Amino acid sequence: MVVLTFCVFSQYSFSQEEIKSQEKYTAHNKGKFYISWGGNRESFTESDVNFRGDNYNFTVENMRAHDKPKGWHVDYINPTRMTIPQTDFRLGYYISDHYSISVGWDHMKYVMSQYQLANVTGYISTGEEYDGAYYQTPTVMTEDFLTYEHTDGLNYVNAEFSRHDDFSKWLGITNTDIIQFNFSEGLGAGVLYPKTNTKLMGRERHDEFHVSGYGLSGKMALNITFLKHFYVQAELKSGYINMQDIRTTYNGTDRASQDFFFFQRIIEVGGIFRI
Repeated sequence: MVVLTFCVFSQYSFSQEEIKSQEKYTAHNKGKFYISWGGNRESFTESDVNFRGDNYNFTVENMRAHDKPKGWHVDYINPTRMTIPQTDFRLGYYISDHYSISVGWDHMKYVMSQYQLANVTGYISTGEEYDGAYYQTPTVMTEDFLTYEHTDGLNYVNAEFSRHDDFSKWLGITNTDIIQFNFSEGLGAGVLYPKTNTKLMGRERHDEFHVSGYGLSGKMALNITFLKHFYVQAELKSGYINMQDIRTTYNGTDRASQDFFFFQRIIEVGGIFRI
């Protein structure tokens, strides 16, 4: 009886090991890590930007802004310069086959459209040419009056919670260790850590990194994984940014604030692995 039990147990253990050895690497995600790097383009909604300090407080209404793309450039893969273009980095861990948590850095660039005509409301009393009371006063954003950009950059440092689903079988793919198609969606939140380049009425810019506010975001992504470990991902991400403590000049009382929505289009490459 003991011999028979041992044989049955041994046969069962062997069968389980055989099943595991035949199981594809891509069949389960739990316990895997992933890392990615890519480039982005972004769009921003118009924003009311308030500038305040000693003897002035005014708002540029419905400010228009755009990103600052670098195009196809070697800087994206040059280790000494790869943080200069508009880029995205993410490191994640699968807590189950379908869900992951991750941390990332969205390096966007926000540039006020120079020479736009915008309404200004508030006052300036600094003894300079722009002194006066403003009430929805049409004003040209000349370089002498204002240059304003987060170009090094509009840094959204965030955490995400995402769901992942393999839909390869719907495409007739059976060996997902060769190629696998996945769809994911997620929600994120984080802080804004921009390096703001502002020249306000001729004052010296601050131009140093500073925690300025918070952001919320949601995303959808299409992922194609090759040979179990490598992937290309196309991602759409949108969100809300609120920055109430933007440094503008070296005078500690000079501040700006704004909030707006953004929309990112991201292409990234990455790897997935176990440790």
